[in-house]
Amino acid sequence: MLETSARLLKLLSLLQTPREWTGNELAERLEVTSRTVRNDVERLRRLGYPVHATRGAVGGYRLGAGSSLPPLLLDDEEAVAVAVGLRTATGGSVTGIEESSLRALAKLEQVLPPRLRRRVGALQSHTVPVRPRRQGPGVPPDVLTTIAAACRDHVRLRFDYRAHDATTGRRDVEPYRLVNWGRRWYLIAWDTGRGDWRTFRVDRVTPLTPGGPRFAPRPLPDEDVAAYVSRGVATAPWRFRARVTVHAPAEAVAERLPATAGTVEPVDEHTCVVATGADSPESLAVWIGVLGFDFDASGSPELAAALRSVADRYRRAAGRAP
Repeated sequence: MLETSARLLKLLSLLQTPREWTGNELAERLEVTSRTVRNDVERLRRLGYPVHATRGAVGGYRLGAGSSLPPLLLDDEEAVAVAVGLRTATGGSVTGIEESSLRALAKLEQVLPPRLRRRVGALQSHTVPVRPRRQGPGVPPDVLTTIAAACRDHVRLRFDYRAHDATTGRRDVEPYRLVNWGRRWYLIAWDTGRGDWRTFRVDRVTPLTPGGPRFAPRPLPDEDVAAYVSRGVATAPWRFRARVTVHAPAEAVAERLPATAGTVEPVDEHTCVVATGADSPESLAVWIGVLGFDFDASGSPELAAALRSVADRYRRAAGRAP
């Protein structure tokens, strides 16, 4: 039979799993009587752990949320996952979380067994993250948690939003998802004032309280919300846009076209239209040629002129054919 302290730790570990345990199940796992289980549950409660109990045939014990954070028990894999996540968070895009992550990581690594400490250290020393040349703007943690809670509870969100041109306006939205893409956080929401879906940069959002009423969720604009955001973010800074007819099936073109480069609209089995853009017609002329399909750009005089210029340059670079 386990000693009382060891038994309490094992009981706590069982209760921290997301399920309910009957008294008989816990007694069997701990190799004690049901009465001992009840006594141990009372000891955990006195230590601050909110152990809830329900009566009846389907009743049991479960660990609930309390007013303070009690110590948590982690198994080996959970401890490694938390340590790796904390190391990653120290270089993240959430303002003020780096120091908190370092403090939590120091506490965790202090109690990690040597075998786990070596695993975490090996992963850290042999992993080279690709850091952006320019760090994106940070977001306060309370802003992220406020928006995430509104998404979870289906509560309308009111906030002041600073646009790209530095003007500020008030928005009333139905928030749905937070997406971390590139160096920034984005919010996908239904803008009630404009009657359409919008993507907002969270670092430009200043939430207002109180929020609005609850809303009935509507279907998302795209099942793949990450791709939806990446397309919108990537196309926003385009200075030049064009629609190009490509003589190939839409499926074949979509396989070679990155999601951030534009959209593919099928015309028939052998033709599609690519809506795309770039910083300049010349840039678009270069990369659209590497798709490997014949295409028609006669609908865009600027792109057509850039294609002729690029073609002449390539022809001169190749020299006269023998």
